[in-house]
Amino acid sequence: MSNTATEAPEAPTYELSALDRCDSCGAQAYIRVELGKGELLFCAHHGKKYQEKLEGVARSWHDESSRLQADNRS
Repeated sequence: MSNTATEAPEAPTYELSALDRCDSCGAQAYIRVELGKGELLFCAHHGKKYQEKLEGVARSWHDESSRLQADNRS
């Protein structure tokens, strides 16, 4: 008999790309909000605008808006 422990695979990390667009205005999305029945994508502006309203119902809040500052330093 073998005593091998099987580790659960880590959940894949989700990274937004330039193809992901804001559901409000069509700009590049930097925020992904997972809801019970789907997801919403937002640019940094609209993500901040709707964050307070969505925090209570969102399953997860994936925010990559810090990439905007990193892009400006290059």
